[in-house]
Amino acid sequence: MITSVSLNPSIDRTLTVEGFTPGGLNRVISKTDVAGGKGINVALTVSGLGLDSACVGFMYKDSAPLFEKHLMLNSTAYDFVWCEGTARTNIKVFDRAAGVVTELNESGVTIGEDALHRMVDMVISHAENSDYLILSGSVPPGCPQDYYRTLINAVEGLGCRCVLDADGERLKYGLEARPFMIKPNRYELEMMTGSSMKSISEVRAAALRYIDMGVEVVAVSLGVDGALITNGDVTLYAPRMNIDVKSTVGAGDAMVAGLVAGFMGENELEECFRMGVASAGARCITESNRAIDRTVYRAFLDMVKIERV
Repeated sequence: MITSVSLNPSIDRTLTVEGFTPGGLNRVISKTDVAGGKGINVALTVSGLGLDSACVGFMYKDSAPLFEKHLMLNSTAYDFVWCEGTARTNIKVFDRAAGVVTELNESGVTIGEDALHRMVDMVISHAENSDYLILSGSVPPGCPQDYYRTLINAVEGLGCRCVLDADGERLKYGLEARPFMIKPNRYELEMMTGSSMKSISEVRAAALRYIDMGVEVVAVSLGVDGALITNGDVTLYAPRMNIDVKSTVGAGDAMVAGLVAGFMGENELEECFRMGVASAGARCITESNRAIDRTVYRAFLDMVKIERV
């Protein structure tokens, strides 16, 4: 079982335009509302890849039907700490002409102490029956910046490996609990190290610093430049796949899901990396309101090019 933690779920509203003009009039071609947030995205992709998946997290009563329907339709188990109010809305403006997304993300509803304590208990309960626990994304107001560290420490000794995909202070504190894997993007890695990284060798050197800190695997998504992964002994690089991108929303989450699916199968690092990159590629060509197509994913496995660096 792979369990994903969703502390700050969102309604992802995607507006498609043809040529986005900042400060000008932009006519919307289409609009979709999807149950999202990084933790939700990861859990749904794991299910799409054919593995047992569960999502635990905070959920808001007024928004619950959208999330529950989406999870049930994709055969994803869920368990929530229930809160009053409405989930935040994240607006993503997809410029179809340029193939880029502009994001406007809300912070979310403030979480109280009681809900935070109940979430720790819920995560412990699910970790006892999970092989991997994936913690990803932002946290809502009222949630301490070191909360991921709290959750990772809480499940220590229960036999599940923790994967952390966060940024800023959340990543900084989370690293102190030594998760099995982290998945920063280039910008997040640059913020962590305080230096710009223009070459793959610079990214590799930065990733290896976190291996020295006790992380077993560091995967770095590099946008148009592809992705890199290292376990300290082997470092691999995959150039960007040559595909017709519909949207990059959720691609990093799909990579995490594919990587962990590979680890679940006890594959070598290269095969796990191939699965992560193929999963991200499949997400990029799939409409945001649909699960990834497993047939496309399998076809992409053969298209991923991997180099040792």
